[in-house]
Amino acid sequence: MGRFVDLSHTVEHGMITYRGLPAPVVGDHLSREASRERYAPGTEFQIGRIELVGNTGTYVDSPFHRFADGRDLADLPLESLADLPALVVRTRDRAVTAEAFRAVDVTGRAVLVHTGWAAHWRTERYFEGHPFLTADAAELLVRRGAALVGIDSFNIDDTANPARPVHTALLGAGIPVVEHLRGLEQLPETGARFFAVPVKVKDFGSFPVRAFAILETPPPSR
Repeated sequence: MGRFVDLSHTVEHGMITYRGLPAPVVGDHLSREASRERYAPGTEFQIGRIELVGNTGTYVDSPFHRFADGRDLADLPLESLADLPALVVRTRDRAVTAEAFRAVDVTGRAVLVHTGWAAHWRTERYFEGHPFLTADAAELLVRRGAALVGIDSFNIDDTANPARPVHTALLGAGIPVVEHLRGLEQLPETGARFFAVPVKVKDFGSFPVRAFAILETPPPSR
């Protein structure tokens, strides 16, 4: 087995992922104290309850997020979300253009854009001036057959552009998008397998994932 690398932010009560969207409410449906009345002495359980919008923490967007007739979370095939060969593209540009991907092979890969922006998570800085992909970058990724595209930033699109061309191009081509990744500095450019599987919910477009990678280990030397 290779080494596991967690690429997800922790979902916590009251945290803000996207300014303007409500924070998750995390609590008990049945507390441990209340459960003691139902079970034998010394036996207790907790049943948790959470209320959240789909765009919370590290999450995946399915085509249904953008298109009414697109695949929803329940229809996303597992092979589009799990055990994908990862390609990490590192950049410090705010606007990540097609040039960042021109010299690499994205076909069939989870293309993970490492900008370093995750360092600002849970700060006001995270929401302002974030890195994003440009429309020509999205068009190249679609044309060359990327399997999934993720970013460790606030949004894969420039939020100043209400047309959201990157979401439109990628999700229109059936390519899932993962936003708010973290920990991409722990991955090599190639040589890892990527996973980002959400709950199987019908008529829902986005949902938190436990994104992670498995680092492939080389065979032992002889």
